[in-house]
Amino acid sequence: MISTGTLYTVSAPSGAGKTSLVNALVARRSDLRVSVSHTTRAIRPGEREGINYHFIEEEEFLAMLARSEFLEHARVFDNLYGTSSVWVTEQLQAGVDVVLEIDWQGARQVKRVMPETRSVFILPPSRATLVERLTTRGQDDPATIARRMSQAVEEISHYVESDYLVVNEKFEHALGELESIVNAERSRTVHQQVRLSHMLQDLLQP
Repeated sequence: MISTGTLYTVSAPSGAGKTSLVNALVARRSDLRVSVSHTTRAIRPGEREGINYHFIEEEEFLAMLARSEFLEHARVFDNLYGTSSVWVTEQLQAGVDVVLEIDWQGARQVKRVMPETRSVFILPPSRATLVERLTTRGQDDPATIARRMSQAVEEISHYVESDYLVVNEKFEHALGELESIVNAERSRTVHQQVRLSHMLQDLLQP
């Protein structure tokens, strides 16, 4: 018998560092996989199809949505994002833990469909830090940065919906907190009694 994997959602305002944290976490853990979302936004410099996102046209996205192929979907900054329900289900049934790096709207949808999902929200240590990160990464013009900052307040207000809250002030510390969440979830009795079934049988012999 295989223990079902755990599904995690990781959300944050733009610039809080969730992508870097998730990438670093997965690099440490070979038994943890990130779902590659579908999106209608344009590919950015350095991104790769099938690695960062599945980049598709809006017409194709809407067709997939009509076929109920998304576990969750949302429109963010005029672009559509969605998570493949088939891929996530296959991974979980195989006992693999899966991370969804999505916004709060998507995390809410996933939690509604799969209540056992563990949700994590990443916070920046201050507004000033968030502005600095958005500016120094060099991906957005000033108007876009201003727009993202105005949206950040609304996004951050939804931290109360998450199971875990991590402040990304010092990267390694935040990464350690994320990994401790995964370790704690894997130690839950519902999972351990499956993984340790043979040992438990031996220990419980009369």
